[in-house]
Amino acid sequence: MSSWKKVSKAKSKQHRERSQLESRKWLGPLEKKKDYKKRAQEQHRKDATIKYLRRKAENRNPDEYYFNMVKTRKVDGQHQAKESEEPEFTDTQVKIMESQDINYVNLMRSKELKKIEKLKSSLHVIDSSQEPQNKHIIFVDSKKEAKNFDAAQHFDTHPSLMKRVYNRPTSKMLAQQDLAKNIDDRSLNKMSAQREQQYKELSKRIGREKELRIISEKMEISRHLLDKSSKRKKISDGTKDQAPQYRWCFHRKR
Repeated sequence: MSSWKKVSKAKSKQHRERSQLESRKWLGPLEKKKDYKKRAQEQHRKDATIKYLRRKAENRNPDEYYFNMVKTRKVDGQHQAKESEEPEFTDTQVKIMESQDINYVNLMRSKELKKIEKLKSSLHVIDSSQEPQNKHIIFVDSKKEAKNFDAAQHFDTHPSLMKRVYNRPTSKMLAQQDLAKNIDDRSLNKMSAQREQQYKELSKRIGREKELRIISEKMEISRHLLDKSSKRKKISDGTKDQAPQYRWCFHRKR
């Protein structure tokens, strides 16, 4: 019996709704029942809302008090809510936000410290703009030998490298790297300029790390000041190079 029902449905005539007439095409597609139901439900909802508001206005007591009379004010003919006097964040929420900011500053400071250590490891921390104050004295046996003394031959290096007190390779090392032919004043000036640039970058990073440290200390002090229960005494005010100094009273914890 069930199989017969399926066959009858498959061979049954398909239901088709009529379309809009040719003479009424300018009115748009013909409205179907599903469209009418949707439009009718929306209209009933609007009518019910208007009826409810009309009844509420009729039953309103003119002497009735409600809190918006106090919490709002009229500005240019429009009611606007007054700003709340209650704090937007609790002390715990503020502490959490402050700790997140401190963690970010400490992260940036640790990155700067790593870059500073990397630059220091590749540079000799000396004052490259001034001549070294120390002297290297070589003792010889006679005045004739002192007169004919050749420092480059004594230290076994190239004459152009004698003014350098660091990273002064020997002739053997230069021959192995095939650098002896290419050493001249121009290449030395280029190396010196690169070294000067690296020293400038190092000084800037040291200054940036110092600024981050001061910011971290100031934020840490402000986070501790959020605790109103602990007593403290201010020792000195904060400056651009130092965070404010406080002394907290000893509090015994159980």
